[in-house]
Amino acid sequence: MLMMYGASSLTGSVVGLVIAVVGTVVLVGRILGEEKMLLTELDGYDAYKQKVRYRLIPHVW
Repeated sequence: MLMMYGASSLTGSVVGLVIAVVGTVVLVGRILGEEKMLLTELDGYDAYKQKVRYRLIPHVW
């Protein structure tokens, strides 16, 4: 994610920034879907989720 946003800001590309935003939305959707699957199929994932509070960005989300 840092590379996507950094490259588009260094080059001043608005198209690159739009692609980075779309990529971030896709990544968040995939994370939520995988987490849902892990909760139903993996024993102990609920306890792990309580221990590790953040998914992608520490202290944010």
